[in-house]
Amino acid sequence: MKKLDESELDIGDLDSIADLDTICFMGTNVISGSAKGVVIKIGDDTYFGKVAHTLSNGKPKSAFQKGIENISKLLIRFMIIMIPIVFLLNAWKHDVITAFTFAVAIAIGITPLLLPVILSSSLSKGAVRMSKKKTIVKQLDSIQNFGAMNILCTDKTGTLTEDKIVLEKYLDIYGNEDIQILKYAFLNSFFQTGLKGSIDEAVIKRGLENGMSEFESKYEKVDEIPFDFSRRRLSVVVNDGSKIQLITKGAVEEILNICTKVSNNGEISNITKEIKDNIRNISKSLNEEGLRVVAVCQKNDVGHIEHFSVSDEKDMVLLGFIGFLDPPKESAKGSIEKLNNAGIRVIVLTGDNAEVTRTVCNKVGINSKNIVTGSKIDKLSDIAVLRLLKRTNIFVKLSPIQKARIVRLLKEAR
Repeated sequence: MKKLDESELDIGDLDSIADLDTICFMGTNVISGSAKGVVIKIGDDTYFGKVAHTLSNGKPKSAFQKGIENISKLLIRFMIIMIPIVFLLNAWKHDVITAFTFAVAIAIGITPLLLPVILSSSLSKGAVRMSKKKTIVKQLDSIQNFGAMNILCTDKTGTLTEDKIVLEKYLDIYGNEDIQILKYAFLNSFFQTGLKGSIDEAVIKRGLENGMSEFESKYEKVDEIPFDFSRRRLSVVVNDGSKIQLITKGAVEEILNICTKVSNNGEISNITKEIKDNIRNISKSLNEEGLRVVAVCQKNDVGHIEHFSVSDEKDMVLLGFIGFLDPPKESAKGSIEKLNNAGIRVIVLTGDNAEVTRTVCNKVGINSKNIVTGSKIDKLSDIAVLRLLKRTNIFVKLSPIQKARIVRLLKEAR
């Protein structure tokens, strides 16, 4: 867990509580590392507890269920009014038993006995049609809700996108494509023995596609400095038979902090402020394209070191960047067009950042002119949020509770 001084932590700069580096949420799984912490909330008072409490309140009634209830109440009112009138009119001319029997017959006649059968058969037919589209319907009344929809709220990751990180770019320090950057990133990801995340898997996959399988036998792993969240980088030491190299990849700022030189077309030169600023600009532009950026650096001739540690990650040579993208689904753009043509508005509710979300939405045809963050929503009343919803299609950096609030307001405004 990262330790910050009060002077370093500006709460006003945070978009959501999830941006706090010093907070560990209840329900979080720790993969690696260790830390000391202070418990500030327990049980239902935790953020996790509030989400659980929201879910335990029960599922609200659907429009279909409300419609059935309204029809039932209307028929009951007719019965309460009609039966006494029919009974009194018949009792005036006939005996009481005949009048009562006729009134009961009227009540039975008002009751739509075949209504449940008609509704079930109609909804079942809809479920069968959905199954042909490879969609399983667990609750039949959701068919009516689906047909009555005029606004669709969707997440981004795994819904509009493949939820599969792909290595898109491998660039040198000036933003030019360089296969050598992919080579060093491949060696780092392939020979590290920690938990291989989606980034490592994407690097290895792209490396194998570019014929780097021979490096598995050509290089030999010497040592490793595992990833941790304070350093935000990972290093491996490999030997190709002629020299021993320390190869590191990690967050751009963390890599810049340990580099004193840069490599350009094999030429090594000292890193300058201008070069650092240019590197930050390239990284920012890649982020604006929706790419997650990781920097790669290396140090040659480290064979004289017997035991490698974090202290050896210094005076390194910056090589370049690798950029990752979670690509949109091929069917997403066509589906969005069909929804718009059917008069259905699509609103994106995601916990991801604005730059990545804007890129994905532009690719699938969702208007990204106005984007609102979750921190802004918390400062607004329900009426103000409803006004935002009239002209905004994308909401980013949302918590589950904020997503639930937006959906609730949209339902109440119908």
